[in-house]
Amino acid sequence: MPISVHYCLTVLIWGLTWTAIRLQVEAAPVDLSVFYRFVIAALVALVGLTLLRRLPRMSLSQHRWLVLQGLTLYSINFLLIYRAAESMTTGLLAVVFSLAALFNAFNGWWIMGLRPSPRVYPAVALGVTGVALLFWHDLTLGNATVAAILFAAAGTFWFSLGNLISLKVRTAEIPLLAGNAWAMFYGAVALGIWCLVQGVTWQLPASGSFWGATVFLAIPGSIIGFYCYITVIRTLGADKAGYATVLFPVVALSVSTWLEGFEWTITAIIGAMLALLGNYVLFRKASVPVPDKALYGKE
Repeated sequence: MPISVHYCLTVLIWGLTWTAIRLQVEAAPVDLSVFYRFVIAALVALVGLTLLRRLPRMSLSQHRWLVLQGLTLYSINFLLIYRAAESMTTGLLAVVFSLAALFNAFNGWWIMGLRPSPRVYPAVALGVTGVALLFWHDLTLGNATVAAILFAAAGTFWFSLGNLISLKVRTAEIPLLAGNAWAMFYGAVALGIWCLVQGVTWQLPASGSFWGATVFLAIPGSIIGFYCYITVIRTLGADKAGYATVLFPVVALSVSTWLEGFEWTITAIIGAMLALLGNYVLFRKASVPVPDKALYGKE
């Protein structure tokens, strides 16, 4: 499957998860909601791969990397982001999270010595500006505590570290699907321990919308979404893959237009256009000048 399809699927699926997350957390505590998401994702992935005989044995060293991936991509980052969402508007949270591409570029250079694409910086500048305009009304409300902003930034930074750890998982020769399945399992274990420490009241919500949203978040949102996203990281690099976080809000608001009657203002339309323009700047093919045969003679 072409890498462009993986990229588009990541943007589409994770754009749709915004609505599913809202339905989920309305019926259960945030920490417990994330726990259920990754328990289901891990069980479905592990059982499915076992039945298909595609779950190989792995060394202790390989599992160590998967524990780190579980802590950075499938547990702590979600706890931080969701905690931020309790005290800040959705729009401001989207703006902070759209900085993931910038964090990826910085962390890749700082930790792994990877030189980011020079196109990342103008693309992210366009994208973040676009997301800010998309949620301009939210931003003007100013409803955010300093703690919430720090939680959002920390969650985005932690997510970025997980992006780089996924590259280490590849060098450890861990199959992608099996690696994700075990990492989600370790993430779910960490979330379960966190819920116990926090004294969360364990409950099984009776709401059908909760379980529908949770299953969507677990299977398309986690198993398929992270498979596509990590494939993009491995192929294009973490700096370019991170730009997908800029496009999630565009998809989310498009869905909101249909489900909730979101009204597109001129500011929001300009914001969406800037986000798409940033995507074009990042991925457009560089033009290669063709030598003028008149200058070099005929072959």
